[in-house]
Amino acid sequence: MIPLRGAVLALLLPAHLASQATAPALPPPYRGFTPGIGYRAFVQQARALADNDVLRCQTSPRTAQIMECAVLIRDPRDGARFYLSAHFIESDADMVALYDSAGFGNARGVALVDRTKRDLTRVFGRPHVLGAGAWQWRYGRRVVRLSWRGRGTARWVSITLTDGAVMDRISRYAKAAASRKP
Repeated sequence: MIPLRGAVLALLLPAHLASQATAPALPPPYRGFTPGIGYRAFVQQARALADNDVLRCQTSPRTAQIMECAVLIRDPRDGARFYLSAHFIESDADMVALYDSAGFGNARGVALVDRTKRDLTRVFGRPHVLGAGAWQWRYGRRVVRLSWRGRGTARWVSITLTDGAVMDRISRYAKAAASRKP
């Protein structure tokens, strides 16, 4: 009986590994943003969604190769408001984050989390549950993560899109900064 199990496993394992290898390397866009999005594409999308706010960007005091940008946006599809921020290394986003909150004392907080969960599941599919208040979707070194927390009926939601390959580039600048210290 045991040799038969081994033979079945040997037949099924290559198919299982092949299905994992064909997983998409890029997640679908969320509200027009993806991990690793280029600076120009980010600016174009952020300005299109800006909610009476000006996109502000600031370069690192040590190098122009590192920049952060932020703006308040409103999605025209569903009216959701988010604080959008991104961190760029060499003109590619290693992290894009969307933050939303709901005030105390109303049911909007619970509805915010439920709506966000449904929206992300529609876009990315079934999540990997990391624990209480955290879901994640992996696409190779690109990750989409939903985190939420609350107190009473208030809720805070954070959606982060990260690109590990872009994030690795920071080491070029972190070493240079560390070597300058006396």
